[in-house]
Amino acid sequence: MMEAQGFVRNEKGIFDVPEDKNLLMKIPTSLIPKCPDDGLEMIPNLRVDNNFVQDLGWEEAYERYHDFMNHHQNKHILFLELGVGMNTPVIIKYPFWNYVEKNQNAYYACINFGEAGCQESIAKRSILINDDIAKVLRKLNNQ
Repeated sequence: MMEAQGFVRNEKGIFDVPEDKNLLMKIPTSLIPKCPDDGLEMIPNLRVDNNFVQDLGWEEAYERYHDFMNHHQNKHILFLELGVGMNTPVIIKYPFWNYVEKNQNAYYACINFGEAGCQESIAKRSILINDDIAKVLRKLNNQ
């Protein structure tokens, strides 16, 4: 699916955005997985309808997340957001912005190709990198 969109696999097996940055952002329908029970096309588990799965694992992760956030309310902390888009901003993006707004010791960093941004009230305590996450991390690793 990655190759069908135009990503290029490098010598380490990692997919990169092509030099021309031209991505199709779609895949052939033949690559969409089918459900083994009814043969219908599979859909991602995204919060776009009432079929989002919130199982026990999800509930436990939700509790750990909120425990962490509550424990670090007024501490020096960096909220690092990697690749969170505007599909479901209420789960990560908006809470991060709210925590940074309420805690003057907190900072927000976002690395997201095409969607790096934040609300105006936290802009002075934010780092916004509009680039491919893999490229940014490789650059940081080489410094």
